[in-house]
This record gives sequence, structure tokens and C-alpha cells, in this order.
Amino acid sequence: MTSPVLLCSNTFWSIYNFRRGPIAALLAAGHPVHVAAPDDAFAAPLAEMGCTVHRVPMAAKGQNPLQDFGLMCRLYRLYRQVRPAVIFHYTIKPNIYGSIAARFARIASVSMTTGLGYVFIRESLTTRLARQLYRIAFRHTLENWFLNIEDHRAFVEGGLVAIGKTRLLPGEGVDLTHFAKAPWPPSDLPANAAPQPMRFLLIARLLRDKGVLEYVEAARALRAEMPHVTFQVLGATDVENPTAITRSEVDAWQREGAIEYLGTTTDVRPIIANAHCVVLPSYREGLSRTLLEASAMGRPLIASDVPGCRDVIDDGVTGRLVPARDAAALAAAMREIAQTPARALAQMGDAGRARVAREFDERVVIAEYFRILGSLPASC
Repeated sequence: MTSPVLLCSNTFWSIYNFRRGPIAALLAAGHPVHVAAPDDAFAAPLAEMGCTVHRVPMAAKGQNPLQDFGLMCRLYRLYRQVRPAVIFHYTIKPNIYGSIAARFARIASVSMTTGLGYVFIRESLTTRLARQLYRIAFRHTLENWFLNIEDHRAFVEGGLVAIGKTRLLPGEGVDLTHFAKAPWPPSDLPANAAPQPMRFLLIARLLRDKGVLEYVEAARALRAEMPHVTFQVLGATDVENPTAITRSEVDAWQREGAIEYLGTTTDVRPIIANAHCVVLPSYREGLSRTLLEASAMGRPLIASDVPGCRDVIDDGVTGRLVPARDAAALAAAMREIAQTPARALAQMGDAGRARVAREFDERVVIAEYFRILGSLPASC
């Protein structure tokens, strides 16, 4: 039998939505795949794919040292039980406590820093402690993967990881067949006019750090002068995060008429296909999956000029970059896009898909998983 592999993250949702391609390739090659995360609705689809599912309680954003020590012990016991050839960790808690547990279990592990998160956006005691824990955990990893050059630089220059153990990936890759180019939404006007109706779309966990408040403020500024424009929001409310936005806040915005809230979905493709432009005013990303998927489907983008967003957009070619935390600049960019002829917007979308195909094809990332397996001792 070929070597078993284990993936550990803070949600099964992220494993299923972001790593389904590598998992399918590993399973097809005969590798047993184990997945570990707190229980959620995506445990079942992963099991249906053929994964062995391990439900591991985890306070993903908690700061209780006893809880974190308990997580490390649970992961250690799991790793000793499964004995995979290699463990891939994602997100802060698995990256830190999973890497340490893997070291004690004497199992090779790879960490992927998918984004620095709120503890790095804000300077605090939590930030300093997290950096120390990263430094300890990453001494014993086989490799450390990063999704953008700024995060890579922060870890290396901060002395958190040895540069020789790092690797910069083109995000987590996009399946260009699954996220195929979508037909342009129908308009009441010809292609040489700006589309009417017009739909902007924000897709994100609803956090203040994703720029949701700036998006709502920009929508308020534009809705009176552009009544044909709709400002849609797709994503979960009340998530476990200090900057989370509540459902009651979202309901108030919807009653006001500022936005149209779409809830959540298991398939973003029809919603992206119905939009004219996808917006993400985030304060920082690892490498935005939302922007990559929307661009792969041929939609122009507007995003903050920050790590993880600027890596995806050619400003003025595939979309627009705006300063973070600046609702007025965001509104100006959205106004410009809303006044752009449909034909020109479609050309921006085509340029974006071409760039994703050139730089962010999922097959490049899948090859990295197999490279790691190929580098392990034969006894694994």
C-alpha cells in the first residue's frame, strides 16, 4: 500500500473547498488520506470522497493555554494512532500545535501559512506570543509553505523560520475546469454601454478585517446615484473571530437597502456567474481564493492593495487596486467599474482568467504534495 497522508486544519470546510484537488489526486494515486478538524458539515463530503475523517475539538481562535495544550495532546495521540508518512498543517493552531505534536510523534510535517490573520494585523501581546510559538514549532517541520511574498518575508526576517525550509507557492491553486469561464450576465443595454442592471459581489467570512464595513459604506455612497447597481454579500456571519460581524448587523444593512445578503452556499459558481465584478477590500490575505476563483470565471476584480490581493490583480488590466480601509477610494473604483462598458469589463475578465491559467493552475500545487511524498525515506 502507498504511504498514508494526513491533512489537519481548523475546519473541514477549508479542507474540502481549498484542498479537494490535491486530495483527489492523492486518493487516485493510491494514498490513504486522513483529514482532521473540528466537526462541521463538510466532514461527510470528505468521507464520501474516500477520506478517513477524524473529528478533533479545537478552539480555532481561543487563547486559553490549557485548551491549546489539550489540542496538542489530542493531535499527538491521533498522529501516533494513524502513523501517516507526512502531515500537512494549515491555519495557526494546527501549524503551531500540530507541528509540535508531529515532532513528538516523530512524523514529518509541512506547514502552510494561508494568511497571517488578525493576530498579525494588530500588534499586541497575542501577536508576540504567536511569533514565539511559530519560532518553536517551525524548528522541526520538513518544509514551510507560504502563499505570498510578504508573509514569507515576515517569517524569514522575523527569525521565525529558516529560509532554506521555505517554499513560495502560487496560492492553493485553482481548478480551471471546475471554475470555467462563465458567460457574461445579460444586460438591458448593448455591449458598448455600461451594464444595467449591475451587480457587485463580496464573498468572504463576514469580518471587519475583510473590509466589509468599507464595502457597506461605499454601497451607501453609490446607491442613490446608481439605483441600477446592487451590492451583494455572500458569506457566513457570527463566525469565531474577534472581528466577526453579526447577523443582526447584516440584517440592518439589508433593511436599509445598502446591500443584498445572499447567506452562504456550497457552490459559489452560479453566484459569481451572475455578478459583474467581485470585490474584496480585505486588510490582508494569504492569497485570496475568492479573487482567484472569480478571475478564473472571467470576472473583473476590485480589491485592496495589500498582500494576498495585489498578487492576483494587474491594476487597470484585470481589475482595480485601492488603498485598504478607505471607503471613499473603494466607492470611486466601484463607480468607475459601474460606468465601464460591458465589452471592456468582459475583456478585463478574460485577461484575469488568462493570468490565473498562467500563474495559479492547481496542477502546480498538486505537484508539490507529490514532491514531498517523493522526498521521504523509502521506509515511509
